[in-house]
Amino acid sequence: MAEERVQRRLAAILAADVVGYTRLMGTDEAGTLARLKTLRSEIFDPKTAEFGGRIFKNTGDGALAEFGSSVDAVQCAVEIQRALALRNAELPEDQKLILRIGISQGDVTSNSPFVWKSSKSGQIVCYIDRSYPVLATS
Repeated sequence: MAEERVQRRLAAILAADVVGYTRLMGTDEAGTLARLKTLRSEIFDPKTAEFGGRIFKNTGDGALAEFGSSVDAVQCAVEIQRALALRNAELPEDQKLILRIGISQGDVTSNSPFVWKSSKSGQIVCYIDRSYPVLATS
């Protein structure tokens, strides 16, 4: 019996999570959740859609999104970081949400609604701007 061939495609996966989420929740759970909800609805989700991304997993303090282009994923990440920096400028230090964003490009397989990385290759680290860190791998 012939084995079914796995379908793969090239994609860029953006992974984001909040730095110090556990500490923030321990200090101010209600405020942290409210700020995270606002971040998602006003910055992360709209920017992801603007650059053609599809959020396929939410992780409480982060998300995974698929992009057809690594350029779009990087541009999205930079725009998210810029918008978040402007928002954080108005907040006290202990209320700021800092996102760690990484981008990995490679072959993926999909079983909707999830995307699975199907191969690993060399890693390239790229900081686009020191004030807006983005990790990119391929």
